Amino acid sequence: MSAPSPIAIVGGGPAGALAAAQLAKEGRRVLLFDEKLAWEKPCGGGVTHKALQRYPFLAEAGNESSRIEQNSIEQNPPDYNLPALNLVDHCELISPAGKRARFRLQHPVAIFSRLALNGLLLERARRASADIHKERITRIERADNQNEDDWHLTTPDGDYRASYVILAAGARNPFRQQFLSPISASDLMVTAGYFIPGRSSLMQIQFLKGITGYIWVFPRADHVSAGIAGKMGETSTAELRRVLEKWLEENGFRLDEARFYSHILPSFRAQTFETLEVSGEGWSMIGDSAGLVDPITGEGLYYALRSAELCAHALLVERPEQYRAQLKDEILPELKLAASLSQRFYRGQIFGDSILERMVALTAQSASIRDLMSDLFAGNQGYQDLRARLYRILPSALAEGLMNLGHTFGWRSATS
Repeated sequence: MSAPSPIAIVGGGPAGALAAAQLAKEGRRVLLFDEKLAWEKPCGGGVTHKALQRYPFLAEAGNESSRIEQNSIEQNPPDYNLPALNLVDHCELISPAGKRARFRLQHPVAIFSRLALNGLLLERARRASADIHKERITRIERADNQNEDDWHLTTPDGDYRASYVILAAGARNPFRQQFLSPISASDLMVTAGYFIPGRSSLMQIQFLKGITGYIWVFPRADHVSAGIAGKMGETSTAELRRVLEKWLEENGFRLDEARFYSHILPSFRAQTFETLEVSGEGWSMIGDSAGLVDPITGEGLYYALRSAELCAHALLVERPEQYRAQLKDEILPELKLAASLSQRFYRGQIFGDSILERMVALTAQSASIRDLMSDLFAGNQGYQDLRARLYRILPSALAEGLMNLGHTFGWRSATS
């Protein structure tokens, strides 16, 4: 009796690496392909408290350096002698007009170097006996002979066969259109930024006038990731870079030794989520390849890991169709709602001012709003019950704001 055919995973980022580890741990043969493997991806690298609770081994990475055996993952050894993450518990929101609200997060955000995070997850996959190949897939095609494995995969160094393909190679991987139509420009977000040498303990988010996006400053363990995101087609990458560089200069960040980067992220519209396909006969997509990114915040790491977990479980119980159903029940409603709220969040008005201005002002004035924001950053507060919570706390938040305003002008209550 021949051994079962392997599952091929194209892409070694967090989604692909976690899926490989979970499948291989349960005895499935796994071939994982990625031409870069662990690399310093241009993004914030923030992992929420919700993700750390579900995947506690990530939090444990903070207690040791992210070292990876040279015979398994090819990188320069010094890159792996740095702490894997930086736990940050102070955040500052800045409105388009420059109002600031600084508060303490009840649950710290773990900000990873993506080199360290990818390396950690790839090493877990290797230890689970996944077969990791630092190779670029150049072609994926169905087998003609039904007696053979269903898929043929080609790299510059060889040919491979697999019974199932998991695509985990990002939003603009060259193979997505082989399974589905390419992602529309209207469903993408452009990012540009810098890796800046230095240390910080403050996470900053600057909202911008006229841009569906924001500037972020995420302090990693050995450098700061500072970037800007905007909806594709609204603002050019060159203009985003100019806005970012001006802001960084005004806020005391030097770019003398910084490294520039640019990247594309999925940012699906609500109608795109309505018709989203993530799997078919013999294949699935996970993480960014499936477009599983929050259209408001751009956060995708939790969804990458969770989609990988759901996909691996469905394959292990030999019910691959279960992946689509679980994604539809658990993840897509939240992302679909975020997509429907995105334009109003960035462009809407409330009480005669922009939502962004009001949000930052209320955060500065109200402890109950700061608690809400802390829960949003932790991943503990979803969009589906956000309105109900706002209705509950808004009267007290407005009262807190009026009280703070009174103190500013020297008012006192009759009983003071």
